[in-house]
Amino acid sequence: MKLSQLAETLIGSEIVKLGAEIKERIIQGEKIYNYTVGDFDPSIFPIPKELENEIVNAYRQHFTNYPAAEGNLDLREAIALFTKHDEQLDYSVNEILVASGGRPLIYATFRAVCDKDDTIIYSVPSWNNNHYVHFVEGRHVVVEAKAENNFMPTAEEIRPHIKDATLISLCSPQNPTGTTFRKKELEAICDLVLEENQQRGEQAKKVFVMYDQMYWRLTYGNVEHFNPVSLRPEMRHYTIFIDAISKSFAATGVRVGWSLGPAAVIAKMKSILGHVGAWAPMAEQKAVANFLPEKEAIEKYLTHFKSGIEERLRLIYDGFIQLKTEGFPVDVIVPEAAIYLTIKIDAVGKKTNTEILLSHQKEVTAYLLSEAGLAVVPFSAFGSSVDNPWYRLSVGTCKMEEIDEMINRLRKALKKLS
Repeated sequence: MKLSQLAETLIGSEIVKLGAEIKERIIQGEKIYNYTVGDFDPSIFPIPKELENEIVNAYRQHFTNYPAAEGNLDLREAIALFTKHDEQLDYSVNEILVASGGRPLIYATFRAVCDKDDTIIYSVPSWNNNHYVHFVEGRHVVVEAKAENNFMPTAEEIRPHIKDATLISLCSPQNPTGTTFRKKELEAICDLVLEENQQRGEQAKKVFVMYDQMYWRLTYGNVEHFNPVSLRPEMRHYTIFIDAISKSFAATGVRVGWSLGPAAVIAKMKSILGHVGAWAPMAEQKAVANFLPEKEAIEKYLTHFKSGIEERLRLIYDGFIQLKTEGFPVDVIVPEAAIYLTIKIDAVGKKTNTEILLSHQKEVTAYLLSEAGLAVVPFSAFGSSVDNPWYRLSVGTCKMEEIDEMINRLRKALKKLS
């Protein structure tokens, strides 16, 4: 059956596909350490009790009708105050758009800003940029970010392509790497955008930055989160923020996200999503509007929540450093933020104890799953080359008691290679 060109050429989510395969193997009785999904096990990381109570109360009060297309006014007012208090970003309610999580807002950003054949710059590895560019039939300009820069793009890597660009898609903390922009590097990117837009003149189409900061509250140690508008206030005219409760409060299924941006862009995004109908549910909007002002409850929750995530990241990081010290072909990047650890398993060219050659990275990934029960997502699923030896490891469903066990199983599997 012949369908549209988009339908025929669109690739499904590699992560969802991998996750489904892992779940099936678990159902069949295999012991799998499933670190593939950017989600949370609610038995380990539940949403805040105060938020849960607000959701239940909202349904009991029969908030089950359509919400406002741009998001309910009380929620947008709460987001404005929340953002001003936590980030010192001052946005009015007509500069805020609410939707059912971050994905519809990302889609609306691409649709509002980009035309067919427009140049869109993004780095890899990164989450889903390649698919959104495909949706709008844009021209992919891909920056292959490097390990020495913690897989974050630099201004110098973006500079050669900015003359033709309409959109630069940035994410910090980054999915899949769990790394962040340094202040100096993000400032340099902002200066590049401002310089380019000034040169384009009044009537020309500008270059915008989509800034996905979904994980910004989940930073660890001395790591500090930065955003374009705080660093360069003039970037307010060209920046569209993507944010939500999804990751900060382990509320991935609650589906309340928001964008901050220039009122004219936000209005067009509202129109697009009005036709798509990607609204956050009424009851959840009412609940979040009541929850966001609860500063003490939020602070208490985040302290406990973040410590649980960081402890898991640090323990697995330490385990990989120990494996590296023992001479195994692994590496790992110091965890900075989010729920992800960037690990490297460079076993291409090695043979198993049954003399099977691991001739490419896909076979290494399969070997890790079959021999160590370790399920992680290769960076190739995030747009990088198929021979990239780096992986995303997510701890959102990680049980503390499994960590040593997983590291030992991985050690045994690596020992079988020669």
